[in-house]
Amino acid sequence: MTPTVEAAWHKILTTADERHRTETSPLAAPFAELVLVAQAEPLLRQLYPWTGMWELHFSRCTEVRHTWDIPYIGTLDGRYYVEGPSRTSPRIAETDSARAAVAMVVDRLPPGCGPAFIGSAEELAAYERERDGR
Repeated sequence: MTPTVEAAWHKILTTADERHRTETSPLAAPFAELVLVAQAEPLLRQLYPWTGMWELHFSRCTEVRHTWDIPYIGTLDGRYYVEGPSRTSPRIAETDSARAAVAMVVDRLPPGCGPAFIGSAEELAAYERERDGR
């Protein structure tokens, strides 16, 4: 894990824990659990995490514009949903278990996924084209 990815996970873990302790939203506790479970998974821990709208996303690069080729997990009334990889993709599944949601994402990781590339999605694409001789 690169220092950039490690720092991002640390920030998300800290923020999720603080929100769980201070917010009254029913999504705070399930989201905090989700972040802990996802961070414990070695294949996801090497990816760059980012959040929004009670969703946990994973990117193959560390800078904005992130990649959108990995499913993401959201919280919904004490449940979890897995969608993606893009916002226009249909919902993959819903579950009561953060572990099951994480497993669904791991099962759908692109081949050779990780560790996260230091740079943007455009820089990652250029690197992969050059590496693959295209």
